[in-house]
Amino acid sequence: MYLSLHRYDDGNFFPGSGAPDEVGSGAGVGFNVNMAFTGGLEPPMGDAEYLAAFRTVVMPIANEFAPDVVLVSSGFDAVDGHAPPLGGYKLTAKCFGYLTRQLMDLAGGRLVLALEGGHDLTAICDASEACISALLSNELDPIPYEVLQQKPNANAVRSMEKVIEVQSKYWRSLQRSASTLGCSLSEALQRDAEEAETVSAMASLSVANKHIGKRAEEEPMEEEAPM
Repeated sequence: MYLSLHRYDDGNFFPGSGAPDEVGSGAGVGFNVNMAFTGGLEPPMGDAEYLAAFRTVVMPIANEFAPDVVLVSSGFDAVDGHAPPLGGYKLTAKCFGYLTRQLMDLAGGRLVLALEGGHDLTAICDASEACISALLSNELDPIPYEVLQQKPNANAVRSMEKVIEVQSKYWRSLQRSASTLGCSLSEALQRDAEEAETVSAMASLSVANKHIGKRAEEEPMEEEAPM
């Protein structure tokens, strides 16, 4: 599987490839996933948008695919500090540490990062350091409260909707994540916790009903007194 997150802008951002509907061909159909962001820089994508894309597109598909190893071409053009002709997005280096930490849950932790792109030396160094810190299982600085509460912008939501529309033909896991596209990270986590609690309660109820039914089968019925 090949999966990419990148600025696309309906093909108007260099190099113009990587459209959401480029899904592969032949036996590879569905194994090419482009999380292509469209909307320019009004506003630019940032931590909230990339965290949302990982939560709703990247990780659901990756978990369903269940890779044996994960190879990451670590391009840092999206890190804040890159001028619009070369990037223009506003991701923090810290965010890349959290994205790396999520990928470490795949393939039993068999994860390889190879430095690829970026043009601002400070941004590249900071982002690389955050990724290596995650790989070393160091404690990461907490995600700022304002980022936890921030909903992804409307352009990002539309971009994710397009990808899910295309890729849901191949990946069932996307049907569940689509309902939380516009949620902040804290809202999505709260929903997941409530859903898990509901599932647990229903499972407990089901087990209890089985025990009640079993006891009812084992207990002899009272015979009616003869008239």
